[in-house]
Amino acid sequence: MLTLTSTLKHTAIAAVAAACLGASLVLSSAPAHAQTVVAVVAGSPITEFDIEQRMKLAGLSGKPPSRKDVLEELINDRVKLREGKRFGLELSQSETDSQYEGTAQRMRLSPDQLNKVLEGRGIRPETLKAKLRADFIWAQLVRGRFQQNLSVGEKDVVAALGSDADKDTNSFEYQMRPVVLIVARGASPAAIQERRKEAEALRDRVQGCEQATDMFRLRRDAIVRDTVTKTSGDLPPPLRDMLDKTPIGKLTPPEVTRQGIEMVVLCDRKPTTDTPQKREMRNKLFAQKYEAQSKKYLDSLRRGAMIEYRSGVR
Repeated sequence: MLTLTSTLKHTAIAAVAAACLGASLVLSSAPAHAQTVVAVVAGSPITEFDIEQRMKLAGLSGKPPSRKDVLEELINDRVKLREGKRFGLELSQSETDSQYEGTAQRMRLSPDQLNKVLEGRGIRPETLKAKLRADFIWAQLVRGRFQQNLSVGEKDVVAALGSDADKDTNSFEYQMRPVVLIVARGASPAAIQERRKEAEALRDRVQGCEQATDMFRLRRDAIVRDTVTKTSGDLPPPLRDMLDKTPIGKLTPPEVTRQGIEMVVLCDRKPTTDTPQKREMRNKLFAQKYEAQSKKYLDSLRRGAMIEYRSGVR
């Protein structure tokens, strides 16, 4: 069942499936066949090993695409990285590692655990890192260069929804502040339960957002996170119901997470016209515009790119 703090952290159990379309570097220890260069993009080679890795990654989310499609996707990645470099958009190794760590966290895994998941399928972690790098840079390019073209206005959303635009008017904007009672790693179930009881006692005492903030900041065994603002359209129905039933200034029920016992103090709740239906439609329209602009941009770059297919290996 989805929980409030997991949603606020944007937990995505299928993150690898969505991200696992990687491109890898050549291993000096790979078989000769694997090191065969299949194509070259502006001096950057794509090998049989790259294709094999991409096929394995794609297989994690279902039936892998054809070898030809994989090759074209790898070429696209090289083109995207080259364009990013032209505009000064590059990720250092530490920045790439940070992206990789974020992916692992969204899966509730550590980077080492994610490494083992991939390596257990014969996939190098660098394969995923390379794709994360290309995707991140490309998203920054498309959003940055074509921001105006990607804009989705309220009129666009209402027009797309038609008669459904005003069906759900019971929508709110929530201002929340997550708080954590720290629990040591490896703590016994009894210790965790004791902390949960302590959290419940604090819920009874808290009568306001500032009071909760001051109370938890004075404790050495607690963390107060930054204020988070979400609308009904950002949250699944069970979590909206929980927040709608939580009085302003009170804490949500405690939740056991990796860091400890987490709760959210509801600082404010006010009506908004941004309903779940509108948010879903806005995201849909943006995705359509993004995909169309991305394809147009990439097609134009490929026409001007130096792409060499090696004879007999395509």
